Amino acid sequence: MMSKVKPKKTHQTMDEKLNTLRAGVLGSNDGILTVVGVLFSVAAATTNQFTIFIAGLSDLLACAFSMASGEYASVSTQKDTEKAVVEKERQLLKTNFDDEVAAVKRHYMTLGVTEETAIAIAKDLLAKKPLETVVSIKYDIKLGHYMNPWDAAFSSLFSASAGGIFPLVAMTFLPDAMKWPGTIMAVTLSVALTGYLSAVLGKGNVKTAVIRNIIVGIITMFIHYYIGTLF
Repeated sequence: MMSKVKPKKTHQTMDEKLNTLRAGVLGSNDGILTVVGVLFSVAAATTNQFTIFIAGLSDLLACAFSMASGEYASVSTQKDTEKAVVEKERQLLKTNFDDEVAAVKRHYMTLGVTEETAIAIAKDLLAKKPLETVVSIKYDIKLGHYMNPWDAAFSSLFSASAGGIFPLVAMTFLPDAMKWPGTIMAVTLSVALTGYLSAVLGKGNVKTAVIRNIIVGIITMFIHYYIGTLF
C-alpha cells in the first residue's frame, strides 16, 4: 500500500515577512488617522456620544476592509507579474539560452569576477538550476516564493482595526474633561509608534519618520476638527 507523500512546507523569505509587516504598519497608521479624523469632525459638530461612537466604529470597519481589499489587489498584481516574468524566462531558456548565459555572465563580471571565470560560473549555474538562477539574478525573485496577498490583506485588516481602536476608545470612554486631550495623546503616541516601525522596516531615519508621522497626525486632527465646527 502506497503512502501519500506530504508536500514540503515552504518557509517565508525575509522579503515575504517584511511585506506582511509593511502592510500591517501602513494599515495601523491609516486606521488611526482615518478614525480620529471622523471622530474629531463628528465630535466637533455634536456632543451626542452615541452618534460619535457609531461614526467612529463605522469608519473603523470601513477603513479596515478597504485597506485589506487594497492590499489584496496590490499584492495579487505583484504576484501575477512575478509569475509572468518566471514564465517568460522559462521560455527564453528554451529559445535564447545563449543570451541567458550572457546575462548571468555580465552579472558576475559587475561583481569583479574575470570574464573567463564569470562564463564558467554562468554555465555551471545554468546547467544545475537554470530558471532559479536567471530569475534571481535578473529580477531578484526567489523561485517558488511569491508575495501572498492573503497575508498582506489579513495583516492590514487586523492592524487597521487595532490602530483605529486607540482614538475610538479614548474618545468614547474617557471622562468628558479628558476626551480631547486624551484622544490627542493616544493618536500622537500611536502614530509615533507606526512611524518608528516603518523606519525600522524600511531602514530609514527613525527620528524623521516619527516626527513626520506626528506632524501628519496633528494636521489631520486639526483639519477634521475645523471641518466639524463648520456644521
